[in-house]
Amino acid sequence: MIGLEFILWLYNMQHVELAEHLGIKKQNINMWVKRRQNIPKKYLPVLEELFVIDREVFSRELDEIEKLEIQKEKLKNDLEPVITRHDKRYKSGAVSDLVDIPIYDKEEINIIERDIEKAKLVTRFKRSDRYSR
Repeated sequence: MIGLEFILWLYNMQHVELAEHLGIKKQNINMWVKRRQNIPKKYLPVLEELFVIDREVFSRELDEIEKLEIQKEKLKNDLEPVITRHDKRYKSGAVSDLVDIPIYDKEEINIIERDIEKAKLVTRFKRSDRYSR
């Protein structure tokens, strides 16, 4: 699934709604989502501002970790959580053993943070398993 399609699903936005916002036809959005046409560069800053997501994400195929990261950012924008403290934890892919992890007052954010870490660990395990064969 490409980024634009996932983001529209996440924001519960229909193609027609986005088309109206951009001042274009719904068919253009369909063409972008089906990858029959690239998203014109002039619309990328508008999409970036509308969804508060980096413009590079809209046109590419997303992996599970990227989807979780996008969901986390949407939750942060919706819930406006406050960091209540930092915990020291081992973080996958980190150079040092322990890193400070923010703990938010909204449990939904903390849950998705843990889901992202689990997905990263699974991905690293799968990669290492492939190379060990």
